[in-house]
Amino acid sequence: MMETTEVLECKMSLIAQNPLAFIVGAGPGIGMATGRRFAQEGFQIAIVIRPNDDLAAIEAELLAAGALAVHAWAVDLADTKALEAILQQLQGQNLTPEVLIYNASGGADALPSRLTQEALAAGFQINVHAPMLCAQTVLPAMRKARRGTILFTGGGLALEPKASQTALSLGKTALRALTFCLAEELEPEGIHVATLTIAGWVQPGTAFNPEAMAEALWALHTEPREAWRREALVRA
Repeated sequence: MMETTEVLECKMSLIAQNPLAFIVGAGPGIGMATGRRFAQEGFQIAIVIRPNDDLAAIEAELLAAGALAVHAWAVDLADTKALEAILQQLQGQNLTPEVLIYNASGGADALPSRLTQEALAAGFQINVHAPMLCAQTVLPAMRKARRGTILFTGGGLALEPKASQTALSLGKTALRALTFCLAEELEPEGIHVATLTIAGWVQPGTAFNPEAMAEALWALHTEPREAWRREALVRA
């Protein structure tokens, strides 16, 4: 049965009143768990997934979790122009996130003496350039509202780098520094910036299970301003 104009208008009005969480880098682990967690709280979800993931299935899962609306795109975050196109669509559809969660990471496994400039640049694109670009995109609306949350998923390599994972170690270290720099700049404007530094391997049945990490991100978002943290560290 087709919905009447009145029902559609009511639904659109309800959606417009609900906050939007923008989740970038959403695989089947932390990204989707976080999408479900925010959906349970009545958030609309805008989500960027990997090119080979099933958009329709992800939209259905988030709607079933309680999201009033889902906006989904598939993109390779190593492709700067493709990411910029997604961000332009976000703005073009007047989607203004209350929360940005950047959850992607990448980096070739190589010792520093063997790491190519191309591999290093590709790692920085995913780990540093892309999250900064996403933050810069959502900031104008957050600044206008004088509120908002920007969260990055960090890693233990930022604290204990490994030679065999030099590219990712450098990327996560730089992302952690970016978090603290953004927090210093934006906290006076009412915008909370933090990193969830996960010093372990994310997998079900462990202290690092995706649902627990999603709950930690939700806790960071809901912290009262007087208790804002710039980093939440998860260890075994």
